[in-house]
Amino acid sequence: MKGFVALAAMFLSLSTSAFPQAPSPASQDSKPAPSTKALPAADKVLDNYIKAIGGREAWKKLTSRISTGTIDVPAMNLSGTIEIREKAPDRVVATITFNSAKFRQGYDGAAGWTDDTQNGLREQTGAELTETKRDADFYHPLDLHQLYSSFTVKGVEKIGERDAYAIEAQSPTGGTDQMYFDVESGLVVRIAGQHHTPDGVVAFTEDLGDYREVDGVKLPFSVHQSSADSSFSIQFSEIRHNVSLPDSDFSKPVAP
Repeated sequence: MKGFVALAAMFLSLSTSAFPQAPSPASQDSKPAPSTKALPAADKVLDNYIKAIGGREAWKKLTSRISTGTIDVPAMNLSGTIEIREKAPDRVVATITFNSAKFRQGYDGAAGWTDDTQNGLREQTGAELTETKRDADFYHPLDLHQLYSSFTVKGVEKIGERDAYAIEAQSPTGGTDQMYFDVESGLVVRIAGQHHTPDGVVAFTEDLGDYREVDGVKLPFSVHQSSADSSFSIQFSEIRHNVSLPDSDFSKPVAP
């Protein structure tokens, strides 16, 4: 997942720490879908996912990514821009801008940090840093078995009008994520999990769509994320790979 999936945690952290909290519309419920077919093994679903997004060989040809687009927070009537810069093996920085207000979060391979106009510069620690480190893996879709300790296929559920295999992924730190893989396409269409923030543990749901092929791999251009306190949508307009990105792009800013 990575970038547009695992970075759900990044956007959630920014929204809960920097935006006023407002009720969000309920996310679309998952509903069990009756099936007489035997469920596939988790490894089979994960292998099909890697094939669906282009395969290992195509992904390993990529070493960096810049994704740009727009972000909308309907409950607060806010619209802005988003840019995500990623570099293998584990560097990432996301920048969200609303008018003159800028929110940034990054990981430089060792340190995780956030910087926004309301809360200032802050370095991550503990479980929050552990999650950021996991999410910063550039080859996240290929490394799921290293990032999670076990996977269990729980059944088939309806995500919108589509059937999806529901897989419970157990992290080494004890948390769990629910991943939903489209039965036909093999692509991830939803992730439900939790993220540690300075204000506590927050549950979130992220829906992914509008997959497009870019340089031999498939990535979601549409992301909608909701929690009890926030809801927003991201639409990417451009994704570029193998762009030269200096390590300094990901370094923690110097405190004023």
